[in-house]
Amino acid sequence: MQTKGRSRHFIYTDWILIETQFDPEQLHSKETVFTIGNGYLGTRGSFEEGYPHTLPATFIHGVYDDVPVVYTELVNCPDWLPLIVIVNGDRFRLDRGEILSYDRQLDLRQGLLTRAVRWRSPSGNTIDISFERFASLADPHVLALRCHLTPIDFEGLIEVQASINGYPENQGLNHWEELDQGKTNQGIWLQRRTRNSRIELGMAVKVTVLGTEASLQVNTAPGYPTLSTTFFAKAQQTVTVEKLVTVFTSREIEAPVPAAQEKLAQLPDYATLLKANEQAWDEVWQQSDILIEGDSTATFAVRYNLFQLLIAAPRDDDRVSIPAKTLSGFGYRGHIFWDTEIFMQPLFLFTQPAIARNLLSYRWHTLAGARRKAVHYGYRGAMFAWESADTGDEVTPRWAIGSDFYGEDVRIWCRDREIHINADIPYAIWNYWQATGDDDWMQKCGAEVILDAAIFWNSRVEFNSEREQYEIRGVIGADEYHEFVHNNAFTNRMAQWHLEKAIAVYDWLADKFPERATELEQKLKLTPEERSHWQDIIAKILFFYEPSTGLIEQFEGFFQLEDINLADYEPRDRSMQPILGIDKTNKSQVLKQPDVLMLLYLMRESADFPYNEKALQTNWDYYAPRTDITYGSSLGPAVQAILASDLGKSAEAYEQFMRALMVDLEDNRGNTNDGIHGASAGGIWQAVIFGFGGIQLTENGPVANPHLPPGWTRLKFKLHWRGKWHDFDLHEELGTSEQGSRGAGEQGSGGAGERGSRGEVGVSFSPLPLVPDAPSPMPNIQGFIFDLDGVLTDTAELHYLAWQKLADEEGIPFNREANEALRGVSRRASLMLILGDRSYSEAQIEEMMERKNRYYVELLQNMTPQDLLPGAIALLDELRQADIKIGIGSASKNARPVLERLGIVDKVDAIADGYSVQEPKPAPDLFLYAAKQLGIEPAQSVVVEDAAAGVEAALAAGMWAVGLGPVERVGAAHIVLPSLEGIKWADLREQLSNISRQKQ
Repeated sequence: MQTKGRSRHFIYTDWILIETQFDPEQLHSKETVFTIGNGYLGTRGSFEEGYPHTLPATFIHGVYDDVPVVYTELVNCPDWLPLIVIVNGDRFRLDRGEILSYDRQLDLRQGLLTRAVRWRSPSGNTIDISFERFASLADPHVLALRCHLTPIDFEGLIEVQASINGYPENQGLNHWEELDQGKTNQGIWLQRRTRNSRIELGMAVKVTVLGTEASLQVNTAPGYPTLSTTFFAKAQQTVTVEKLVTVFTSREIEAPVPAAQEKLAQLPDYATLLKANEQAWDEVWQQSDILIEGDSTATFAVRYNLFQLLIAAPRDDDRVSIPAKTLSGFGYRGHIFWDTEIFMQPLFLFTQPAIARNLLSYRWHTLAGARRKAVHYGYRGAMFAWESADTGDEVTPRWAIGSDFYGEDVRIWCRDREIHINADIPYAIWNYWQATGDDDWMQKCGAEVILDAAIFWNSRVEFNSEREQYEIRGVIGADEYHEFVHNNAFTNRMAQWHLEKAIAVYDWLADKFPERATELEQKLKLTPEERSHWQDIIAKILFFYEPSTGLIEQFEGFFQLEDINLADYEPRDRSMQPILGIDKTNKSQVLKQPDVLMLLYLMRESADFPYNEKALQTNWDYYAPRTDITYGSSLGPAVQAILASDLGKSAEAYEQFMRALMVDLEDNRGNTNDGIHGASAGGIWQAVIFGFGGIQLTENGPVANPHLPPGWTRLKFKLHWRGKWHDFDLHEELGTSEQGSRGAGEQGSGGAGERGSRGEVGVSFSPLPLVPDAPSPMPNIQGFIFDLDGVLTDTAELHYLAWQKLADEEGIPFNREANEALRGVSRRASLMLILGDRSYSEAQIEEMMERKNRYYVELLQNMTPQDLLPGAIALLDELRQADIKIGIGSASKNARPVLERLGIVDKVDAIADGYSVQEPKPAPDLFLYAAKQLGIEPAQSVVVEDAAAGVEAALAAGMWAVGLGPVERVGAAHIVLPSLEGIKWADLREQLSNISRQKQ
């Protein structure tokens, strides 16, 4: 099913994001949203042909360079996209000529970005132009672009120029020195080097023209090598231009230009590369996919957020990590924060553990930078940078330079005071070790990080002789609205936790790997006296906590600050800090993001102090109303969704979940143009798995205790835990069902049934006898449930055309007569009827269903309110005036967009569609689900159907049935009508009453 994104011209299918209209006002944010990548690089969704003020960018992991004020930034690499099309002298661009149709799609299943435009040139020539691009997941050094050109109403010359733009900028700054460029038998190449970090890049391009006779010319203008072709195009003749690109840097190979040239020469054709990419993505999704049924927006949007993390995750490089804005934008200059370890890493830990190890190895490789920072501030050990780049040295800017020329610059104190990251990284390392049992990596890398970072705390804490306790003064906690506080609860408890685990790691190392323990003792100057001091700090660190209530003071003196009622400042479109000012915000009880609640979340899984249910409830009641959750930090909503779910606050949990889920798709913070909110995307995965799925980690494996949001009928995912896969298939009515845990060639015990195996909510559907008896002596009708296709509108022709196109592509006989058997049948069941006894894999079946749906969605774009069947709108209006509730009960997963196209969404109180239940018609589940959503009993419901299966389902549900169509098809219904034309509610009520009296 699809839903329309708020004012973004988006349609969401299960796997595909569809943009239906180009809006120049959203140019930059859409460039972010349509980012593609492969774990080596990311390319923003800029147009191949260019556009005024566009922000094209390709970022490659680890390619950093120095820059004034902000120290170091991820470099915008040479642009491989440029493909200029000139039609009879008119250059194609969306700010010129006339856009007659526009469709852009991002297919998450294979990382494929497509765009189709029908364009009329200023000279009046109409042409269909479509683009397709991907960054190969099968080979990270390969990029591919394809363009189809089809003149509609003219013949003439078309010129195509495929280039490399060697002058990319980071918002005004070019980091690249010109080295060399040239041509080979395969095409063109470019060589560049960063100005300060001296990283060399090699890029090579070749072009193939299909569908016409055309030769290629080479233009080696400095910094902009180009392959061009000119051909005579005929009307309705399609010419295809394929552009293949290879790229290497000196980070991974000594001579990047020869490597790029050699790989280019060996590349197969575009179609072969696309197939390999698709297969690579299929393997990734088999491990990482989350299936949600009953919530079409979440179905797509969860996958979208996972996709954005998957394309930013380094697969073959453990010297890099994921920046806060992934590889999708210029925000935060490509710097790495605690966002990666605390928010993003869990997705990879439980679905792609090798990537999780890479992310943590980055911190081990950058220990030298963390040690330099500690020395700079006068401490010992490793003091991790708040913002890190390639070396691990601190790269947080000292100053934020405002846009007001006369305004004061703002000092950024995070680099000096936000030190909880020093425990956040060990927290992620510990969790990796617990989840994987990877002792080899732990003794080689992880232990050194944990121990050296613990040595920092030993030198950072201060002993207060009056209190006889240790304290940590002058810090910024997770809540960055308060910039110079003492004894922040989050920081102090995380430091304490860290020291506890450091002792455990040292003891383990001394027992299992004594030589490594001795090596680290000498390297880190770690003495028995220091380890003893750790124990003293653990026992005596300050923590402001009221045992009787569980209330935690966020930091010393927080309760004495001025209280602020956030409701007094609504409505607003910005965070509280600019509203109140930095000074007043510092003196107020308003939070940028969860701080105490964040601590409780991190301690939640192992139920470590101070986490318990009472403390969670108490601190939620105090801190949640004081948190600027709408415009503070994007890191907050997902965490609050999980904790709200724990507290049984399902409506609030879902609200916060959706706030996080749509932060980029709906640009609800207005800053998506800066790049994807990576931490929010990672928090979404945690909210689904740990919040709604209720996953708890036990010695026997993960166990589910689900809290599915209202409307969610199914949640399916898999987790990797200690060498085994655990499959979870959670249902609203059935609770948890784990289908088994697969280890290395063995079937393991999943443990899902050992505790919490029943869901907290459920609907049990008990079919009634299949006879058209009146449900009650005197009908008390409270609601109508309408099938969609054939009742309110007729999309049968669209379905037929979509199925016909699929069948033709697959070489399967299909006609209108065969299509009649599909009336009222689900998409999967319809496909099975078409396929007959032909054998296909499940992956092929899924792909065909999605392909048919894509064709159907394309056809839907032409629907309007004029497509409502006669009598439909009049009956809907009459029912609403009579206070009768209206529901939709459609097997289609496209019900909502159809209703939107018909303009009747506001006339409908509930929608039950192909996502809502497992069993399709003739099972009664769909209509019973709709009645439940309407809040009425089955006997109070009237179903209007045009299919025999639908009538059967209505009767099995114990509902009244009105059949539309011939008696031989719907004669089992209580009332049979030719159509809704001329039908009045009063007439139907009278007929139902007569039937009821006859049955008495």
